[in-house]
Amino acid sequence: MGHETQPSDLQQAWAQSGEAVTAALASDSGNGLTADEARNRLARFGPNRLSEARPDPAWWKFLRQFSDTLVLLLIAAAAVSAIVWVLEGEDGLPYEAMAILSIVALNAVMGFVQQTRAEEALAALREMSAPQATVIRGAERQRIGASQLVPGDIILVEEGDTIPADARLLQTVSLKAAEASLTGESLPVPKSADPLPPDTVVGDRHNMLFSGTAAVGGHARAVVTATGMATETGRIAALLEEAADESTPLQKELDRTGRLLGLAVIAIAVVMIGAILFVSRADTLSEIFGVLIIAVALAVAAVPEGLPAIVTAVLSIGVQRMAARRAIVRKLAAVETLGSANVIASDKTGTLTRNEMTVRRIVTASGATGFDGTGYAPDGGFHLQGADLPAVEAEMRGALMAAECANNASLNELAGRWTAQGDPTEIALLTAARKASRIVGRPRRLWEIPFSSERKLMTTVHGEADGGVRAFTKGAPDVLLALCDHEQVGGATRPLTPERRTGIAAANDAMAAEALRTLAVATRHLDDNRHETQLENAESNLVFLGLIGMIDPPRDEARAAIATAANAGIRVVMITGDHPTTASVIAGNLGIDGGKVVTGAQLARMSAREIDGTVGDVSVYARVDPAHKLAIVGAFQRQGSIVAMTGDGVNDAPALKAADIGIAMGMTGTDVSKGAADIVLADDNFATIVDAIEEGRSIFSNIRKFLRYLLSSNIGEVMTMFLGVVLAGLLGLSDIDGAGVALPLLATQILWINLVTDGAPALALGVDPPSAGAMRRPPRSPAEGVITGVMWRGIVFVGAIMAAGTLLVLDADLPGGLIEGRGDLDHARTMAFTTLTLFQLFNVFNARSDERSAFEGLFSNRWLWGAVALSLALHAAVIYMPPMQEAFSTTPLGPGDWAACIAVASSVLWLREIWKLAARAGTGRLRTSRPAEEA
Repeated sequence: MGHETQPSDLQQAWAQSGEAVTAALASDSGNGLTADEARNRLARFGPNRLSEARPDPAWWKFLRQFSDTLVLLLIAAAAVSAIVWVLEGEDGLPYEAMAILSIVALNAVMGFVQQTRAEEALAALREMSAPQATVIRGAERQRIGASQLVPGDIILVEEGDTIPADARLLQTVSLKAAEASLTGESLPVPKSADPLPPDTVVGDRHNMLFSGTAAVGGHARAVVTATGMATETGRIAALLEEAADESTPLQKELDRTGRLLGLAVIAIAVVMIGAILFVSRADTLSEIFGVLIIAVALAVAAVPEGLPAIVTAVLSIGVQRMAARRAIVRKLAAVETLGSANVIASDKTGTLTRNEMTVRRIVTASGATGFDGTGYAPDGGFHLQGADLPAVEAEMRGALMAAECANNASLNELAGRWTAQGDPTEIALLTAARKASRIVGRPRRLWEIPFSSERKLMTTVHGEADGGVRAFTKGAPDVLLALCDHEQVGGATRPLTPERRTGIAAANDAMAAEALRTLAVATRHLDDNRHETQLENAESNLVFLGLIGMIDPPRDEARAAIATAANAGIRVVMITGDHPTTASVIAGNLGIDGGKVVTGAQLARMSAREIDGTVGDVSVYARVDPAHKLAIVGAFQRQGSIVAMTGDGVNDAPALKAADIGIAMGMTGTDVSKGAADIVLADDNFATIVDAIEEGRSIFSNIRKFLRYLLSSNIGEVMTMFLGVVLAGLLGLSDIDGAGVALPLLATQILWINLVTDGAPALALGVDPPSAGAMRRPPRSPAEGVITGVMWRGIVFVGAIMAAGTLLVLDADLPGGLIEGRGDLDHARTMAFTTLTLFQLFNVFNARSDERSAFEGLFSNRWLWGAVALSLALHAAVIYMPPMQEAFSTTPLGPGDWAACIAVASSVLWLREIWKLAARAGTGRLRTSRPAEEA
């Protein structure tokens, strides 16, 4: 059942008074909605949860596994084989059709299982809503499920609550909300109930609460203005649904290769069948059926039947290797895309930075104190700067005492681990106090004047051991300085002169220019502790103690990772909702070019063409919203870049989905960002991205290796079949198969090579060890195909060698051939079957590189040697076990036969080595000078 659209006149609730909004919603700020009205509105507007796309049924997912071009070609070949078997009324079973359909079914099952595992439900969008909410209904305070909230409900918000819906504030008491997951703002936002201008952007709507954010201080009463998909989080979810999924380059290339092979098979088959019908004058039903059998054999020879299954298996193995490096892959085919990424567009807060405010400097009258370490653990020390260091230290400790007292946060050590609760700024002040070895044990607090956005101050009053009363105040430097008339200098106080006021302001500006968030601290003695007497005096005639500068510091590992990315030819771009100055300084500290910063407001005024030009030379973007992030990612993609987007907040989700590869933070990331991402970093470590890229490059290199191996094998089989039929016609070897000409190999024999003999070595190539220099090469060009021109030349060269050698062995064993043979057709085919198999097993060592010698690192992959041994054992079973002999029309071979097959098959290794030597000499890239293996 559909639901009504929520009231449109409340789209600018921030611009109206709280009373006006409440009246427009037909609610009562004191009594709330009645139970009956709440039920009616729930029926009209629906539950307070985000919508989810209905998942495809399992049967449809399974059927989609049969949509691949290669799979469809195999099904067509199986159908032809089955029809021929039925019409000819042959004895036994239709081995060709059964074998082909078996592998098709096996591949479909593997693909279905992998997709099902990759789609483990995170239920991210629904989980963003708070499970419980406190409301006023019928003049009574109630706790209800957040999904039951409706527009017009009056909600009560306390410190620590998750905001259950978008709401307009009616009353606030020192309320602060953490909105980093929505806006990217790293500091908690002070809230008020005052109306704002209509054009106020989301990040500055301080009289609104947003679903999925959290209250970190104070308490408030608010009226719900939007629920479910009508919330700001819901709007982002809608953007997320609109961002279309893109096929990865590997998927596109494999589809293109499949279509190419399909067209090639059709063209060759038409030519061959036409030629055979013309030469042999086939006019009987049996002869025509024989020609169709040739078409089936050719189709089987051309199509690498095991390719889809091997690609899936290799990607799955790569996923396991990446998981061991703390990168969890949600979408299988995205693995190779990460390896070819040439742009990383990263969120700042919580991704490149720790999302933990840290005090860096305290400036006092006699000098300054710098602090080491990052995060909330009090690891690190301090260093004093100034002419009179004892005075600097005394002033620093006085400033930290004020910061510690005018503070509602807590910092505790439990089982060797530091845990913090409260406002991040206040936690940072406590951490600095610990570093300075201040004794934590605040004087007894008597009362407090809470922080308010109007005053921009917070004051606490404490009793002293001697019976005196002291007030400590912290707040905005410009506001607090105006309330001070003295300054602490060493152990004494001095009048605050105009020159000193100018100096303090200059010091504040200097710290702001370094992207330090500053606050000031001050103190004064009070005559007594009577709240009503001292309230108006506590924040006047203060003694200025100092300026404290803090920052959300960059992650140390992020700096090293960005340097590694640069060496690998990957550009890192910072996209944040934070202030431009802060973004520029953090970028510079991390090694990102922060000389030019573009804001979201500037992007909003640009055309798509102007944005395309901007992303070419700007690497830092500040004050952006989700639509801007999408525009930036889109601009890079229009220029042909492969974009990896990292982030952890709700506001990152649309860009994560639209990017070629979306990377979410697993520990601090919201469920929405994880649900939109292709890869989730389990340790939130930016350096893990570089590890994942290295693994992605290795996986892609290995995919190229087994593509080179499988396609060269199939080209060899196609050439063998085509040239074999042509030569048989020319030599008059007709009517052997009832088709007018003889087939060099049967369809079942080729299928066995493709699926069984080739399968294990191809899979072993997929787990070849990573090359040491993978991150010293630039990314693969997005315009470069998975299979390059150099690869195709090598593939055709190897295929020609295989075809020539196989046909030579076949002809040498056939009576009436160019070389008079001694065997019959089955023996000759078995010899050709064995030679082609051995050709491919020798070729697997060639396939590890187009230029590197096969003998370099020959024993580095033990799985490859095991796979070769397994393939030889399986082939021996086919030619020596009676049931297999009957199914595959083979005969036993003697030692001399094996020696002849091995001698001919080994030629592919030596001839390919000569090719590679010429290629290395021609390009001047000798093996000893290469930093890493090129697949």
